[in-house]
Amino acid sequence: MREWRDIMTVFELQALAAGLIVGSFANVCIHRLPRGESVVTPRSRCPQCAAPIGALDNVPVLSYVGLRGRCRRCRTRISPRYPAVEAANGLLYLALAVSLGPVPRAFVLMAFTTAVLILGLIDLEHQLLHDVITLPGIAVGFAASFLPGSPVTPLASCLAAAGGFAALTAINLVYRAVRGSDGFGGGDPKMVAMIGAFLGWGGVLLAVFIASLAGTLVGLSLVAFRGRTARHKLPFGTFLALGALVVTFAGDPLLAWYKGLFRG
Repeated sequence: MREWRDIMTVFELQALAAGLIVGSFANVCIHRLPRGESVVTPRSRCPQCAAPIGALDNVPVLSYVGLRGRCRRCRTRISPRYPAVEAANGLLYLALAVSLGPVPRAFVLMAFTTAVLILGLIDLEHQLLHDVITLPGIAVGFAASFLPGSPVTPLASCLAAAGGFAALTAINLVYRAVRGSDGFGGGDPKMVAMIGAFLGWGGVLLAVFIASLAGTLVGLSLVAFRGRTARHKLPFGTFLALGALVVTFAGDPLLAWYKGLFRG
């Protein structure tokens, strides 16, 4: 058992710090991409009064606490989503550092978790999944399959991406023929392809299953308790993000448990 002073290694501390910083950039993407704005310029500013946010007011999580959740200039309340995203991304990076250590796969999955976090939260608010994340994500996931120690081979990455995209597109075509409307948005098959490129066949199938199950449960709850109809659209990309994160951290034991059901 590690002593208290050794509980967090240097790499784990670096991963946590990097996750918090990248989480701050994720907030920029979540806010600006749906509005068609650049994520590079201008510098971060208050959405209400447009005052530039200084370096000391842009420290992940801590600045929000120090400012008591308000803009320094106009005192408008800042959404708690900002520190929540920063903290979540930091904890995801820390969890990957603890579970995998300083290996190439850890850095690959750090990029992947940030991408799905951004996609899931944008889809939750705007029901949009941007090609600027999903398409490069597919390429990065495939390229990462060539790295040493990758559990996903290049062939598996390619087939999972193409198969996931084709399967969801086919389901949508059938749904459209039967119901007269799309069952998914145009970005959902691309997000599934990205998940497949990173996680392979088993991972993408499990992620889609978890997303479908979660979406069904939420949809039934909305019908039962909020008076929504079955035609009410849900942000499937948000559920895909949930499924992808679950598979990233618990995919192997879940798949082993599932396969064990058939061995008696």
